[in-house]
Order: sequence, then structure tokens, then C-alpha cells
Amino acid sequence: MVGPARPVFVLFGSSIVQFSYGDHGWGAILADIYARKADIVLRGYSGWNSRRALKVLHQVFPKDDVVQPSLVIVYFGGNDSMEPHPSGLGPHVPLPEYVDNMKKIALHLKSLSDKTRIMFLSSPPVNEEQIFQTIGVRGRTNEACRVYSEACLKLCQELDIKCVDLWTALQQRDDWKTTSFTDGIHLSSEGSKIVAKEILKALREAEWKPSLYWRSLPTEFEEDSIYDPVGLDGKNINISELEISRTVQWE
Repeated sequence: MVGPARPVFVLFGSSIVQFSYGDHGWGAILADIYARKADIVLRGYSGWNSRRALKVLHQVFPKDDVVQPSLVIVYFGGNDSMEPHPSGLGPHVPLPEYVDNMKKIALHLKSLSDKTRIMFLSSPPVNEEQIFQTIGVRGRTNEACRVYSEACLKLCQELDIKCVDLWTALQQRDDWKTTSFTDGIHLSSEGSKIVAKEILKALREAEWKPSLYWRSLPTEFEEDSIYDPVGLDGKNINISELEISRTVQWE
């Protein structure tokens, strides 16, 4: 490990998580916003469902680790919601089992530490025609994503866990089908902006102590220094929280 110690945020999920650092993804956005405030750790596994995630849960989040995450953001559901293949192979997980798997994941994460906070992301919508045109497959429907999204939201309400309703959030734009995805499933930079915005909103509204909202966290080594750049007035300018490099000003 390197120091000083910062809060650790873990992103745990399938390809929506694994790809979140590419193409101006939402994981990269969070890493930028939380620079000098928290470490964003990626644990994304393309193609995975909740069943497979459950099998490695104790390896990814061992209970005996000295340092436990301050926040875990979890996304599984899109692959689970795919239509079952006649062979029995493939990622489909029946809805009752999906809910049970997600409950087990949530309870394990809750047991890591009294200070570990959890946020689930519900299944985002999909553009079925774009999937067929770019990947050439069918079997993932927007209606199924809605059903699994609502099940995730209901479970989180029962367990008192923060949940971001991605299925609804992404469809607020009239042009969501043409702007939100790279292939009908995975998020474009525009889609990722919406995801990042919703996560930050949830963090801002969470009544957690201490707050994990980025503007509430201290900036590492933020003190004034004689080595800071010098302004026209001859005085040092503290640039530890400078945001001028960002094209989007986040709340």
C-alpha cells in the first residue's frame, strides 16, 4: 500500500464496470473527481452475472482484510436478465435467484465494516436494434432490464441500501437510444456522464457520517506552500482543488 491512507471506493460488477475507465467512462469520471480525496479501485468482470460474482465474493472482499472499503458500488443484472438458452448455458439467472444473489452480496458487504457503505446500480436500459446491428445477437430486451432493475430497487429498499435507478435515469433524454451506448449495451461517454451524475447525486443526498460526497472530503496535502505557482500579485496560488481542466463542472 501507499500512503497517506485515503477512503477506498470499489466498483464491483460486470462489463458496465470493467469498461468504465474507457471512452470517458463513469469510473474514470469518479477517479478524476475524487483525485486526492479517495482511491477508486476497479473490480469489473465482463460478461459476469450475479451467480458468478457470488462465487468469488469472499476473494474480492475478504473479511479479514486490515483495510476495508469505505464504499462499494455494485452492478449486476443486465447479463442475468438475458433470455435463457435452450442448452442451459449462458449468463441468464432467473429473477428469484438474482434477487437472492444480490441480497447475499449486500449482506456480505455490510459485514465487512461498520463504516463500509454500499450502493447498487440497477440494470440500465438497452437499445435492442443497436445490439443486433453491432453485435448481431438477440436475447437482451429492454423490458427484461426493467424487470430486473425494479427487483434490484425493491431489494435495496428492503435492505436500506442506496440504489441508483439507471433504467429510468438513462431514458430521461429523448435521444437516449442513439446517444447512451456504443453498441446498444455498453455506455458511451454521454451515457457515462448520466451514470456519474446520478452516483454523485446519491452520494450528496446520503445521510452517511462521515459523508463520502466529494466536496465533503478533505483534499490530500491541501495546505498552502511557497512552492505553489506565483500569481501576478506576487503571491502563491493554491491549486490543490483546481477544476479548470474539466469540461463538465460536477455537483
